[in-house]
Amino acid sequence: MTMTVKIGAALMLLLALSSCGNTIRGFGRDTANAVNATQDAGRSVNRAATR
Repeated sequence: MTMTVKIGAALMLLLALSSCGNTIRGFGRDTANAVNATQDAGRSVNRAATR
């Protein structure tokens, strides 16, 4: 293997890993937003039931 092929393969691996990291962070944010929305809905129902 030439040095150019090794460097190219390493760069492609780094790009793939950074893409995975962005996807995982985005999924975490989406999950947190869903939890917050569910909690807000629960509070709204609770307030409506206590009136």
